[in-house]
Amino acid sequence: MRNWITNRELMKSHFDATDFLDEESDQVQGINPPPVESRILPDAVEIALPRYDSVKTVKPDLADCILHRMSRRKYTTESITLEELSFMLWATQGVKKTIDAYNNRGTVTYRTVPSAGARHPFETYLAVNNVTGVKPGIYRYSALKHSLIFLFQVNNVEEKLTAATVGQSFTGDAPVVFFWACRPYMGEWRYKGESHKAMLLDAGHVCQNLYLAAESLQLGTVAIAAYSQSKVDALLKLDGKDEFVVYLAPVGRVKETE
Repeated sequence: MRNWITNRELMKSHFDATDFLDEESDQVQGINPPPVESRILPDAVEIALPRYDSVKTVKPDLADCILHRMSRRKYTTESITLEELSFMLWATQGVKKTIDAYNNRGTVTYRTVPSAGARHPFETYLAVNNVTGVKPGIYRYSALKHSLIFLFQVNNVEEKLTAATVGQSFTGDAPVVFFWACRPYMGEWRYKGESHKAMLLDAGHVCQNLYLAAESLQLGTVAIAAYSQSKVDALLKLDGKDEFVVYLAPVGRVKETE
């Protein structure tokens, strides 16, 4: 049987399977949950983001955004503003509130997107090329603090982005590229092996919100799932095991020809 046919099992639900029911999850065993997001190092350079509502949407009507949402791959050389970036980050992973949970052994976040069991397993990384007031480099979004954490600079980032996305050069042209990196234990802690399908579904919720947020600002984006896993993870300096990219999307101002 072809491997890709065997892999169809990942798309199915197995919550009623014997091995799932017989094995206790780490949550049931009383193991503390992982932290909601990665730790911010004491010497990290942090950029506080403007409030999500500090930018006025160009297309405030939701139905209009849904109707005209589409994948856009051609961008101008214009920058995007920090206010626009703030809105898109909030729309895709913004925290509305937090509560103490699991007998005060952990925190649950309620966000602008749904997630199985409110586990929210993604870290958002950004390759910033042309955002007003932000120096180019790789950043991580702190959803809890609504801030950007500068990680490091990358030489020849346009070339590396193109190579990492198997020749899709428009990723290197974009003012900013969103990367959603999964921390799989966030879901495994509660749902064991059945968490993997749910986490991939969660990625779809996140990216659709980016499409709608970008459309409301008259910006363009396109979801990318065709990429080199090793090159993308290496670009962000992820270990590829306990954290790895599952989805990405460039964002930019749309050329009139689009």
